[in-house]
Amino acid sequence: MKDIVERFISYVKIDTQSDPSSNTTPSTEKQWDLANQLVSELNEIGLQDVHIDKNAYIMATLPSNVDYDVPTIGFISHFDTSPDFSGKHVNPQIISEYDGKDIILNKEKNIILSPDYFEDLLQYKGKTLITTDGTTLLGADDKAGIAEIISAMEYLINHPEIKHGPIKIGFTPDEEIGRGAHNFDVQKFGADWAYTLDGSQIGELEYENFNAASAKITITGKSVHPGYAKNKMINAILIGNELISLLPKDEVPERTSGRQGFFHIHHFTGTIEHVEIELIVRDHDRQLFEERKTTLKNIVRTLNKTHANTISIEIKDQYYNMREKVEPVFHIVEIAERAMKQVGVTPIIKPIRGGTDGSQLSFMGLPCPNIFAGGHNFHGKYEYVPVESMEKAVEVIVKICELTADKN
Repeated sequence: MKDIVERFISYVKIDTQSDPSSNTTPSTEKQWDLANQLVSELNEIGLQDVHIDKNAYIMATLPSNVDYDVPTIGFISHFDTSPDFSGKHVNPQIISEYDGKDIILNKEKNIILSPDYFEDLLQYKGKTLITTDGTTLLGADDKAGIAEIISAMEYLINHPEIKHGPIKIGFTPDEEIGRGAHNFDVQKFGADWAYTLDGSQIGELEYENFNAASAKITITGKSVHPGYAKNKMINAILIGNELISLLPKDEVPERTSGRQGFFHIHHFTGTIEHVEIELIVRDHDRQLFEERKTTLKNIVRTLNKTHANTISIEIKDQYYNMREKVEPVFHIVEIAERAMKQVGVTPIIKPIRGGTDGSQLSFMGLPCPNIFAGGHNFHGKYEYVPVESMEKAVEVIVKICELTADKN
């Protein structure tokens, strides 16, 4: 426990927040601080072919210790943290033998992590929790995953009696801004399949995610003095409101769950003469996803008939449901499920209501389900991770390696 706690805390104290407005990779220079530390650590524990490229992508290898052919597998995590909340001056607090009551994160600012609001806390009664001090995020997303992967590799190196095939390690920048897989060299990585360690609570095992697209709608109006505007003014704001009213009212994030898709308007700005509406489209089902995009186009087409072709729309696909790439090689999910059960973890198999690097990697030729890293309440001041969940993640990684090399 002590080793993984110290390792994790050393990572979260380094600010690695990514920046969506940047055009560089990594998007922030400070991500190099942790990246370079990780390279040194991978060399120190004895991994081979440790390499960091010009974009801060890190790869390393643990060679096989068996004399027969075994698939090459990989484990991947990201070292950036979300731009949604400060990752500077992270000051973790360790709560031993959590008693199931409120945790005062910051007495001065009256910031409390309470099981009355965050019910998941109660399943960790008696466990050791690492929390924030209420002023920053923690960074368990995904520095817990990195700590778990490195700890697992160190354990395998120190226990050569555990048989395993070749194992590849990959750490990436900029996952939080959707670019984590953009410059990932799948061919160089050289794995038959991999697992991202980027899930939340203990037991999570995910091989489904949203199909995703972004849409930008532009409305061009015409401003005329309101006293003389009859049959002349074209109010882009009102047209924008009319367009929004035509979207399915219950198909929004706050009214959907599970595999239900949605339209999500996240940006609306403008004047009488110019309005921009930005939204995202999400659905687990590929056909329904395509139908949602068609719905948007049809709404625009209909309104253009009555509003003099004042509306334009641009839709861009962002990523797709990795299920279609993972199902043909479903044994890779079954291995992870068996590994969890054998180390005493109950698998929680459910679709991700979001995206993951594993989705992009799967469509790049590297099937890549997602495994829990153990944290909760990502991207904010209430983030926490149970140490015991991190330890179990290490055991799951080791067991996956062992099961993949099992000839029986």
